[in-house]
Amino acid sequence: MKKWFFWLLPLSWMGVIFYASGQPYEKQDLKPFFSEYLNFSFLEPFVDSIVFTYHNSEVSVEALGINGFIEFFIRKGAHFGVFFLLFLFFILAFRKSTAFSNGKIGVLSFVFTVLYAITDEIHQGFTPNRTPYAGDIIIDTIGAVFGTIFYAFFLKFSRS
Repeated sequence: MKKWFFWLLPLSWMGVIFYASGQPYEKQDLKPFFSEYLNFSFLEPFVDSIVFTYHNSEVSVEALGINGFIEFFIRKGAHFGVFFLLFLFFILAFRKSTAFSNGKIGVLSFVFTVLYAITDEIHQGFTPNRTPYAGDIIIDTIGAVFGTIFYAFFLKFSRS
């Protein structure tokens, strides 16, 4: 029974993700906090020329303001980090509770992470002022890919 305890890590983390995805944008908006407590204006000369489109919207300092621009990268970085951790939690759970090979553990952890990323975006579609977007699934998947690379390095160097 003790070995199944490790499944609380990915399951709990999935619960955190589910809760966060169920919050309307207004409850997660960082711009008011930035406006009151942080001044990012010193970054404007360095990032003012960065302009691109994400989910049919322009991402630039001109379009979002410096606080919105910084918030965009924090939110997308959170996608990456959250799913990187989910992947690692799956790795740990599988390693502690199964006799699967390291390769099978890596593949299953990657597949479960990406499947949860997909369901997370679907869930966002039912949340007020949130929209599902395949681009976010790609960022989540990149987090899992980096988790896979981290896991491969761990396996390589833990054998030496």
